[in-house]
Amino acid sequence: MLNKFFKTIHNKYSRFFKFIFFLRYLFVIFFVSSSLFLTIPTFFNYEKKDELIKNYFIKEYKIRISEYDNIKYKAFPVPRLELKKAQINFIKSNVNFSVKNFKIYPKILSIYNLNNFKVSKIIFNENYANLEIKNFQIFLDQLLSKKEKISFKNLDVNIVNENKQLFKFENIVFANFGHKKNSIKGKIFGKKFKVELGNNSKSIKFRILKSGISADLDLDEKERTGIFKSKILNTNLKLNFEYDNEKLKILNSYFRSKNLSFKHKSLITFDPYQDIKTNLEIEEIKFKIFKKINFTKLIEFKDDIKKINSQNSITYKPKNFSKSFIDNLNLKINLAYGRLYFNKKFLLAKNLFECEGDLNIFEEYPLLYFDCSILINNKKDLLKKFSINIKTNEDVLRLKAKGNLNILNKKINYDKILINETISSKEDLKYYKNSFENILFDESFLEIFVLKKIKSFISEII
Repeated sequence: MLNKFFKTIHNKYSRFFKFIFFLRYLFVIFFVSSSLFLTIPTFFNYEKKDELIKNYFIKEYKIRISEYDNIKYKAFPVPRLELKKAQINFIKSNVNFSVKNFKIYPKILSIYNLNNFKVSKIIFNENYANLEIKNFQIFLDQLLSKKEKISFKNLDVNIVNENKQLFKFENIVFANFGHKKNSIKGKIFGKKFKVELGNNSKSIKFRILKSGISADLDLDEKERTGIFKSKILNTNLKLNFEYDNEKLKILNSYFRSKNLSFKHKSLITFDPYQDIKTNLEIEEIKFKIFKKINFTKLIEFKDDIKKINSQNSITYKPKNFSKSFIDNLNLKINLAYGRLYFNKKFLLAKNLFECEGDLNIFEEYPLLYFDCSILINNKKDLLKKFSINIKTNEDVLRLKAKGNLNILNKKINYDKILINETISSKEDLKYYKNSFENILFDESFLEIFVLKKIKSFISEII
């Protein structure tokens, strides 16, 4: 019965089975011929015709391959050319890459016809580059504007300014094609980050993962104006800006943190020389933030500071019913060729304090020269600010002091002190000097402004 069943199938479907068995021969022929087609180029000497490949990349990718150790063809799993230890230059942005393994995936017919060489995609694997900050946007635009497929794996980039490193990106992964198109991942400061790029880099969203740090940048079509937002933990910054090759204008800027809130606008000129003009309006401030400033560390950057010229105006008027220590503040700070000039006016319990002077940052031991005056109309309220309760008359008191502070050595020298136009004696000057150094200036420069110390100093000299 079973034999009869198989005999019937064989008689009816014999032609079909013969066709199936015939296909296996076609498959073998196809497999062998395809394998030969893909593997034969392994024996070609591509180095002899590398100029054709180099010219193609200059024309189509605006990339110059300057040198490499060797070039090899690999057939599987996907046909490709691999250049080992290649030096590659992105011509438009003038960025040089050292690439350990540069993979080129040519179109199938290009394998045998280098005169008509065409590429489907390229991959930069294990590469390193120094990128000038001024060329960053140009390089980004060059990548995003390309229709050709480009991918970077394990890329390290040093962002530099005049050959000085600003910061470093590590282990970057990026591709301008696929489901992760225009997404950048990597590390910065040892932390993982992610960047999402909009079309033509007009929108950039930056996040350092699990850190609370983020920044968003939105540019107009001509990339001349835009909006920048950032968040670092509990600190927020938002600003509008206008930019051309010579100037950067910052408008509608607002900064808020736990200890400081302010509005500001700035004009930064790059050409023909660098100049900064800033107007800053402080809304809220907790003066304890100044304790975190290390003045000695700032002086270590004097070679960079000397390149900056700036004019800064700072105002502070506390809100009604706030617990601010001072009534208002007007401060002007100008910096030119390493010399800092300042002029400060503020009201404290309706008493006027004025001070001006300068500081040469380039001196080995910088001296802060000062010329200050105090007009005291209300002694009682002034002393109350410092929690000093003593009986005093209500006569107007005028104080003037002139001298200098040695910031690093923590010393003060008075040229003269006038109290209601009466010049203090040498003994008095010495007494004020010793009291100032022992009570106010026993630690760092900024510790001079600690209220507890000021209270002790006032209690000592009155």
